[in-house]
Parts: sequence; structure tokens; C-alpha cells
Amino acid sequence: MKKINSFIVRKTLLYKTGVEYGDYTINHIQGCSHGCKYPCYAFLMAKRFGKAKTYEEWIQPKLVCNAIELLCKEIPKYKDKIASVHLCFTTDPFMYEYDEISALSIEIIRELNNAGIKCTALTKSLLPLELAKFPLENEFGITLISLNEDFRKKIEPFAASYEDRIGSLYELHKKGCRTWVSIEPYPTPNIIEQDIQEILDAVSFTDRIIFGRTNYNSLITQYPNFREFYNNLSLQVIDFCEMNRIDYHIKEGTLTIKHAII
Repeated sequence: MKKINSFIVRKTLLYKTGVEYGDYTINHIQGCSHGCKYPCYAFLMAKRFGKAKTYEEWIQPKLVCNAIELLCKEIPKYKDKIASVHLCFTTDPFMYEYDEISALSIEIIRELNNAGIKCTALTKSLLPLELAKFPLENEFGITLISLNEDFRKKIEPFAASYEDRIGSLYELHKKGCRTWVSIEPYPTPNIIEQDIQEILDAVSFTDRIIFGRTNYNSLITQYPNFREFYNNLSLQVIDFCEMNRIDYHIKEGTLTIKHAII
């Protein structure tokens, strides 16, 4: 296991998210050890606002040491406004091989649930089985953009394997948890040739699928008819989900033709 070597103090923790499928969110870690090279939007913003000067600094996560103290102060203030809290939009709540981060995330979920607040969580690591003990209708998810491990090692170099992610998600599913999968940022064939149907089949047990295109990467727009590519895949995802009674959400800008999206 890896150890956290840096800690930061924050003045606020809970905030309203601008993400289209989100409500409130919490980012109790700064940086992310997974080192994704899509490129990572969170890293780009961290560099822009001076929170991380280099990639090497970004992949050394810093824990917010006063996270629980802030949370206990902010829950009474925001409780009546919150439908759900997401962990996390700019980092990973169950960072691979960091027990300290997972433990803090579990404690945060416990505090929010005790206040009657539902949580959602998304990871490129392993979802702890302990999450199945929580009583509320939380939703736990993984990011899965491929099944190719060579590609994973290149694009998500320090994250958990795809097989292990799916396995941890399935274990929670078997215990009755509501699960979801984020197939985003999905790459074009000039980045990797693959069949999205294989990915969909691998997670056909899940309750919800979110699908989105890759952004901030010039290789995407270099691919001929990339908009048509994403339109076709979006419709394939929708058909699969409707056939298997899976909830879905197609991210804004991914499907550019008219279609009824739920």
C-alpha cells in the first residue's frame, strides 16, 4: 500500500456542481495518482489555477486533513438543498493502493448517509465491499473506456486493471448495491481499435451507463467523421440499455443528432 505524504487544509468542502448529471460534490483530495493521459481535465485545471505545476506533482495526492470537520459544519447548512453528493469530479475517492484515501471516503459517505443524504461515487480503482453495508440508495460506479490492458497501462498508467474494476463493481451488485459505469472519455479508432459492444456486454449487470466522447485531445478531431462515429456509438449504447432495461445518460456534445435522451 502507498502512504499519503502531503496534507492540505481547506475552508469549504461541499459545493454545487456544474456537471449536467450531478448535484452537490465533494473533493477531499487534491491530485490523483492514477495519472490519466486522455488528457485529464482535472489536471489541466489544476495547472491553470496553480494547484499543481507538473504532472509529477499532480500524481502525488494531498489529503484534506480537515475534511470531516468541514463536512460536519456544512451538512446542516446545505442538507435541505442537497439531492445527492458525488465523490468525486476532480479526483478519485478510492485511489488505487491508497488505504487512507478510501478510509476517508468511506467515513464521508457514512456522515452524509447518517444525515439522510444519498451519495454517488466513481472510481478507476476498486470499490470496497464495505460500501455494501450502507443503508441508503447510494450509487457506486467505475470508469471503463476499454477492456484492453495494454491501452489501460498507456492511458491510465497507475489505475486498477479493467478486470479488477469490473469485478469489484459486480461484487457490490451481487450484494444489492445500485451500480453504474461511466464509459467516458471514449476514444476514437485512431487512438485504439475496439468494439464497444464487448464493453457493454461486460457490464450488462449494471443499473446505469453514462457515455461520453473524448475532449481536449486533437487526435479526436483528426479522425474522419468523428461526430458520426460518436453519434453511432451513442445510439448503440441507447439501444443496448433500452434492450437490457438499464438507465442511461449520453453526455452533452456526444450525440449531435436529435434523439430522445433519458
